[in-house]
Amino acid sequence: MISAIEAAREQFADEVVTRALSRDVELPYGAGKAVLITLDNGHDHTKPNTFGPAGLLSLNEAIDAAAARTDIVAVAITGKPFIFAVGADLNGVPKIQNREQAHAIGKLGHDVFRKLGELHVPTFAFINGAAMGGGVEVALHCTYRTVSSGVPAFALPEVFLGLVPGWGGTYLLPNLIGAEKALKLIIDNPLAQNKTIKGPQVYEMGIADAIFEPADFLEESLRWAAKVVTGEITVERPEVDKGEAWDQAVATARWTMDAKLHGASPAAVRAIDLVAEAKNRTRDEGFAAEDEALADLILSDQLRAGLYAFDLVQKRARRPKGAPDKSLARPVTKVGIIGAGLMASQLALLFARRLEVPVVMTDLDQERVDRGVRYVHDEVDKLLAKGRVNSDKANRIKALVTGSLSYEAFADADFVIEAVFEEMSVKKTVFAKAEEHISPEAVLATNTSSLSISEMAADLKHPERVVGFHFFNPVAVLPLLEIIRGERTDDATLATAFAVAKQLKKTAVLVKDAPAFVVNRLLTLFMGEVLSSVEEGTEPEVADRAVAPLGLPMSPLMLLQLVGPAVALHVAETLHAAFPDRFRVSEQLKAMVEAGKTTIYAPDFTIDPEVRAFFTGGDSPKSEEEILNRALEALAREIKIMLDEGVVAEPADIDLCMITGAGWPFHLGGITPYLDRTGISEKVNGVRFHPDGLKAL
Repeated sequence: MISAIEAAREQFADEVVTRALSRDVELPYGAGKAVLITLDNGHDHTKPNTFGPAGLLSLNEAIDAAAARTDIVAVAITGKPFIFAVGADLNGVPKIQNREQAHAIGKLGHDVFRKLGELHVPTFAFINGAAMGGGVEVALHCTYRTVSSGVPAFALPEVFLGLVPGWGGTYLLPNLIGAEKALKLIIDNPLAQNKTIKGPQVYEMGIADAIFEPADFLEESLRWAAKVVTGEITVERPEVDKGEAWDQAVATARWTMDAKLHGASPAAVRAIDLVAEAKNRTRDEGFAAEDEALADLILSDQLRAGLYAFDLVQKRARRPKGAPDKSLARPVTKVGIIGAGLMASQLALLFARRLEVPVVMTDLDQERVDRGVRYVHDEVDKLLAKGRVNSDKANRIKALVTGSLSYEAFADADFVIEAVFEEMSVKKTVFAKAEEHISPEAVLATNTSSLSISEMAADLKHPERVVGFHFFNPVAVLPLLEIIRGERTDDATLATAFAVAKQLKKTAVLVKDAPAFVVNRLLTLFMGEVLSSVEEGTEPEVADRAVAPLGLPMSPLMLLQLVGPAVALHVAETLHAAFPDRFRVSEQLKAMVEAGKTTIYAPDFTIDPEVRAFFTGGDSPKSEEEILNRALEALAREIKIMLDEGVVAEPADIDLCMITGAGWPFHLGGITPYLDRTGISEKVNGVRFHPDGLKAL
């Protein structure tokens, strides 16, 4: 095993080694001596513990040293402050060249971790902080587990990246808590934008045997372990149902996965298979099957894509290209919101929660203002009921949000954002009124989804303080914030916009002032190709189903319903006016809007018969394959044009926008590498977006 680790270390030359530091501790109550292993890579919590070959070797040595002792009654493992361990070191994975190397990586983890479940004394995992992937798995190998109530994130995210939990997760977890709960962590949460759970949920699910407060977590865990060793505490776990309940959980997971991804994620399929087979396999057989799965998936395109996407949201998102020096940003001590409708109310809640400064909304009449403030209060009450905020925080947020009928309420605001009707004349009017009352340094931000920032600012006394600040709906869910620089936007305004975006915990991307910016431009084109095929005679269900192989979060017609036909038409008309040769306006969509239709589907999720009446005509129906190819080719052409125009700095920014603003599937790794992999980039543009392949960001 040691030689295998040494061979693998060549692929992980830049590994930040997590050391396994051992020390003896005397357990209370006269229970005896224990070895406490602390995982620590020598950095603070901003650089979490990970497992590469050298880290595994260090842990292996620590476990072997403990195994050789006869004077101990237990072995425990914990992490450095705030961090237990967050899984495998993935930096060396792209350098793995063959299946043998990939297989060795999986086997190394098993060979080391499994010793924790096979020692001559009981083993304890004290999960003191964030635990993900291999961090969760090393804990699962232990005999017992405690968890801190302050653990902020606990997850098995492998499927999200294009892997499976391959160091024991697919075998040990379902055999500990049952297939249904295990599949929630292994499949459901990763496919829900990599959702994590917190310490209390870890305990409630039965993964941990005890839970303690963060302040004295280690001390309490040692006391608890002592009582287990002496027999004062006997850990009883519910028997896992390995009959129909297990099979039903697997069947449900397969159905859910297929409905979401339509087979587009091999890793998800493989993970479900492993859980299904864990019911009857031995420990050795389960671990060997995980080794085989990792060997296959580590060399897959899906993993390369997942790692690229992971780098986008973890690294590039933190260092936005083109953002001015943050020292230029002005402080924001009060926010004004022009409008009190649904979008404006969502913004008010977000600003109040994240910036914790006064937020004032204004609208045309008191009823609308009151409705907006009431929406915020109702949403805060929901957060309180879910335990997301405590009562003191809830009261503070509510007190921060007020309403007014007068723009004079913006006099001391540093940041004013409009969220009114998507019409240039309306937006110019409200900005002109606001400018009469705000200071010359106050930022005027617009949430426009498609209109020109430069034109909106043209008639103002201070056009340099106008910036695009485009959120995506629902505001609380989608991370993307397109920040648009107008022709005269100055650096201080732009720096303030980026600083506010960071405080809001949004992924900010700098975008040129171009029609519909990035996401709406591409989604409108994509949806337009689908609607064009319907006008040509394709049945709407066929056209809608054509893009299913991509595994998008929703179909084109579902997206049309979410956005609203009127908004979709407006964006299409804006783009048609700018680029009439590439963007057309669907006559069927236009007729639908003129008829006052606001939804596409009936309550039973079939297409509304009245809407279907608009989807008629044409004598040239297209196949699903033809529609998908046509839509993807149109996207490849448009992305090339956008990059040539400088709408964003690089292809990676297009990918980041589509992943965080449109829900482009993470496992596809961004739209530009997907178009490269499928050959569409070269077919349409004669060149790949990434000629030298994907590189670290």
